[in-house]
Amino acid sequence: GGNPTATVIALCSMKDFNLAQETCQMAIRDIGCLEVLINLLDTEEIKCQIGSLKILKEISQNTLIRHAIADLGGLEIMVKILDSLDRELKCLAAETIANVARFKRAQRTVRQHGGIKRLVGLLDCDAVGSTSLTPYQAKDTEMARCGALALWSCSKSTKNKEAIRKAGGIPLLARWLKCSHASILTPVVGTLQECASTPSYRLAIKTEGMIEYLVKNLSSEHEELQMHCASAIFKCAEDKETRDLVRQHGGLQPLSVLLANSENKQLLAAVTGAIWKCAISEENVAKFREYKVVETLVGLLTDQPEEVLINIVGALGECCQETVNRSTIRRCGGIPPLVKLLTGTNQALLVNVTKTVGACATEPETMIIIDRLDGVRLLWSLLKNPNPDIQASAAWAICPCIDNAKDAGEMVRSFVGGLELVVNLLKSKNKEVLASVCGAITNIAKDEENLAVITDHGVVPLLSKLANTNNDKLRRHLAEAISNCCMWGRNRVAFGESNAVAPLVRYLRSNDPSVHRATAQALYQLSEDPNNCITMHENGVVKLLLPMVGSTDETLQEAAAGCIANIRRLALATEKAKYG
Repeated sequence: GGNPTATVIALCSMKDFNLAQETCQMAIRDIGCLEVLINLLDTEEIKCQIGSLKILKEISQNTLIRHAIADLGGLEIMVKILDSLDRELKCLAAETIANVARFKRAQRTVRQHGGIKRLVGLLDCDAVGSTSLTPYQAKDTEMARCGALALWSCSKSTKNKEAIRKAGGIPLLARWLKCSHASILTPVVGTLQECASTPSYRLAIKTEGMIEYLVKNLSSEHEELQMHCASAIFKCAEDKETRDLVRQHGGLQPLSVLLANSENKQLLAAVTGAIWKCAISEENVAKFREYKVVETLVGLLTDQPEEVLINIVGALGECCQETVNRSTIRRCGGIPPLVKLLTGTNQALLVNVTKTVGACATEPETMIIIDRLDGVRLLWSLLKNPNPDIQASAAWAICPCIDNAKDAGEMVRSFVGGLELVVNLLKSKNKEVLASVCGAITNIAKDEENLAVITDHGVVPLLSKLANTNNDKLRRHLAEAISNCCMWGRNRVAFGESNAVAPLVRYLRSNDPSVHRATAQALYQLSEDPNNCITMHENGVVKLLLPMVGSTDETLQEAAAGCIANIRRLALATEKAKYG
């Protein structure tokens, strides 16, 4: 009615209702009161603004009301209020923005009206690091907490992450990370872990010394704070230096301890994710072995959400770098649940579980269990999956299975259409799929009957088509596959006729010693055919192979010398025939 005192009294009366109740929230919206509350924000009466924001802060927990506030232009007014001199008013505006800006359009509105810079400004105060706060510092800390809450909501937008960085938010977040108050630490770490999905933030988290404080807060009493710290480490630990910092600051032990909180699935997902990424480093795997992490992870393999299982299986796969951990997985009964997961449909989980099963299959004892549980058949069936990551991971897993199975040749032949499926994958455009399939063919070709079958399916021309690749990983496995495929019929001649020999000679110019070794072995096998010897000689193979005869790698030595010997023998035979 135009009377500020009456308005404040009315607002106070409204505040007495239970505004957390949906009926009250919707009543405010339906009677048109929401427009009045937003209009009050645009007045000069601070008490009316505060009263209105207190109500809006409560009711904006409701999704429909959040959208309505954004539609009515409430966010633009709240962003302006962030310039107010009144601390309480700024806090309420920031907290309400934090509630409303949970959907993309609202996040965009805050950015476009200069809200990000203003919210970052709320973090800039002198209370950081103080243990006992003066009343003035306490107000500053509360203002920073509200600003961090709003930034946390806004940081779900990629453009807002960049806006926070440009506004100087990273050093301010790093400063607040050093404080001991969980109320502000939670939104600060929440913002950091949200922003850690971008490379610039991951670099900043490492270089600004934030890892130490993230590790420190893993031992906090607050589970939400622990979860966000673990989540930030999960996202940052792709980088080796960061993984080393986590270990150096003693972060691996608290992560191991947090696995016991298996009831809190969000916390468990973050912790298992952090362990997975940290386990990429061998030094960290050794520490995890001390803390019995593998045993705990195996115990968590059942009755978990897929989000958690992806991380658990990923961590087990990385821990398999150590032979002792592969034995531990078998001893603790981890193989049956892992094989069972091969029947799932989650793409990320299938990539991880195939890798882990493949790593475990390098042990003959484990391979017996995998075979008994029909694990190899399940891996083979995943080659039909349209996802190239799953195809590649399954093909890599099949390699040790063939290597360590008791009667590998018979096992492979028992899969109806299995060999044709493998050969057809050589038509893939994905380099990792091609390399993994070449690896599988290398092992399949060790059995003469299977080599005959894949030859009939056209393996020679398909391998020859790949010979012009510049990818060293593919070159190595392709050369190994060609070497083993030479052992059947006239395959050596066929490789020459398919123009695979000249490109192989170029592989010897690679900087990768493993490519040299595989190529020398392939060339040695191909040099058993006179026409191939001529092609090799024309492409300058002798000059490239001669230094390799003096290699410390005996396999490379023998293959290089054998190839040169075959070429020399052909030259001598030609001279003898020519000159008698």
